Amino acid sequence: MEKIKMIGLDLDGTLLDSRKKLTRHTRRVLCEAIGRGVVVLAATGRPYSGIPPEVRSIPGMHYALTANGARIMDTRTQKVLVEHLLPMESAKRALEIMGKYDTLLEVYFDGVGYANEDRLAQIKKYHHNPYMWEYVLKTRKPVPDIYGVMERENRAMDKAQGLFADMGERGRAWEELEAVGGLALVGSLGYNIEINAAGVNKGRGLLELGVLLGIRREEIMVCGDGDNDVSMLEEAGFGVAMGNAEEQVKAVADYITCSNDDEGVARAIEKFVLGRR
Repeated sequence: MEKIKMIGLDLDGTLLDSRKKLTRHTRRVLCEAIGRGVVVLAATGRPYSGIPPEVRSIPGMHYALTANGARIMDTRTQKVLVEHLLPMESAKRALEIMGKYDTLLEVYFDGVGYANEDRLAQIKKYHHNPYMWEYVLKTRKPVPDIYGVMERENRAMDKAQGLFADMGERGRAWEELEAVGGLALVGSLGYNIEINAAGVNKGRGLLELGVLLGIRREEIMVCGDGDNDVSMLEEAGFGVAMGNAEEQVKAVADYITCSNDDEGVARAIEKFVLGRR
């Protein structure tokens, strides 16, 4: 195994526990890895504004991969290093399909998520995980009509998302979106559909950042649990699946660690980066 020089970490179900918290021990382990010169970054489907302050404030964490790889930033300067945006026409078509169903629709521009205020007021209906309620209400900008936001911006966006009240409707929407083509679809929460431009994923993004930083694929380690993490486990030199990960994630992993509630990320970093057994 090559010496690890970069670690990409999914947030929900991975770095954060079930309560969406970063434990003190895990934070200490991340700081120790950074202190040894390892590049550590969040690799998330969330917008940049959705990365918790306790993660963003970790000393030496200078990069962030957001929106499933659509945007990669240098957090010190707020400069966008990599950008693969969803064309406006593709986003409109996707929202048209998902909007036929009972959904909370979101669009993301420049690291900020927008959602209709009337649907946000019914957050418990659309987010099936109660620990997501506070996070979403704190990080989304409520607007009267997201189509108005799209008309105002009139440009490509980071990604779009639909959260479904009914899983049967989600399945039908997924089939319709697949038939459109030109879209990358994932559903990391199980009850959502995240839409990026075709070819956009976390794995591609991490490799692109690696090129910019002079870090080879074999020197990258990643940790994840959901379907939007499969690409980075496949692309990275060393892929770690959480104990709570979906089976498709475990199937492509080089190693399976403990669950996110048992500090699986910290244990994997201690074992493979810090040399503790």
